[in-house]
Amino acid sequence: QVQLVESGGGSVQAGGSLRLSCAASAYADSRNYMGWFRQTPGKEREGVATIHTRTGITYYADSVKGRFTISQDNAKNTVYLQMDNLKPEDTAIYYCAATASRIISALDSRAFPYWGQGTQVTVSS
Repeated sequence: QVQLVESGGGSVQAGGSLRLSCAASAYADSRNYMGWFRQTPGKEREGVATIHTRTGITYYADSVKGRFTISQDNAKNTVYLQMDNLKPEDTAIYYCAATASRIISALDSRAFPYWGQGTQVTVSS
């Protein structure tokens, strides 16, 4: 069982930046992929950015490419999401997720069994 604890959400004006952190309670062998997803009321949870923890290969949703950067510190079992040039449409609850499995689509939330509690990100115009 992997436990994930997010931090770093908050409120910012459009054009601003935030950095989210996700600390995992398990060793690297229990995490093949880690990443960030977001959800707004009435919408399905969507993939934002994920990383293959062994190779460092990253995956991004088109809507955040060039603005968000996912990174990891394996010594701390922690994944980060640097969000720059934030837009009001980035407002959502952001969830950290992890899976120990091989997956086909790295941005498909159904492939991730482990989830954090979520952190609110609010971007005002």
